[in-house]
Amino acid sequence: MLIALDDAHPEPGLDTGISHALVRAVGEGRMPDTFRIHTTGRIVAFGRQDRLADGYPAAVRATRNGGYLPIERLAGGRAAVFHEGTLAFSWATATEEPRAGITERFTALSEMMAAAFRDVGADARVGELPGEYCPGAYSVGVGSRKVMGVGQRLVRGAAHVGGVIVVDGGRRIADILRPVYAALGIAWDPETAGDLCDTVPNLTLQDVTDALVARLDALGRGERGELPNWLVAEGRALAAAHVAPAA
Repeated sequence: MLIALDDAHPEPGLDTGISHALVRAVGEGRMPDTFRIHTTGRIVAFGRQDRLADGYPAAVRATRNGGYLPIERLAGGRAAVFHEGTLAFSWATATEEPRAGITERFTALSEMMAAAFRDVGADARVGELPGEYCPGAYSVGVGSRKVMGVGQRLVRGAAHVGGVIVVDGGRRIADILRPVYAALGIAWDPETAGDLCDTVPNLTLQDVTDALVARLDALGRGERGELPNWLVAEGRALAAAHVAPAA
């Protein structure tokens, strides 16, 4: 498996476009299984259920007014936030029957994440917290606050498991999600928006990246490498389709 450490791409939608191109390429056998860890700009990533809600145009306006880019992401779930204090991850795996392994992929990913967070000193546990934003059974929390969310997208021949790790800036997530979730009519508890630095002060993005890579290494599942230029070009061609239309 390729482990790709990537910087944020400033072009709107390109980070998501690359993930989309990656899972397609893995499913077509043009790329090996890949675990991508990368940074992003300020993004609110909306799921399909959000896009079908009556309040979606207002949520998109609230996102832009708050200084974030509204993105329509690959996986399901409700609106989630990325910013300079978060890490994004994308795990693309080839499989002949993508639906057959949904639970196993979620479980493996969330348990590895929780273990990596414990490695850096956070008492992380898998499971949905009462009132959390973008709720899910495979979220990872520390105490009463969520620090990792995950979703899954299936394509022919592959699965994409992706999400966000909040290293710092959990309060900023609560600030932007208040108007966004109000527009979408979602009830939630803003106190669930946390970060790893709540309990491990001065933790950095690099610290968490190193812990994740070490966990992947311990599983004997990777070698470092860069995403090829042709894949980034394919992601660029898909990027615009992931930027929410002006509302």
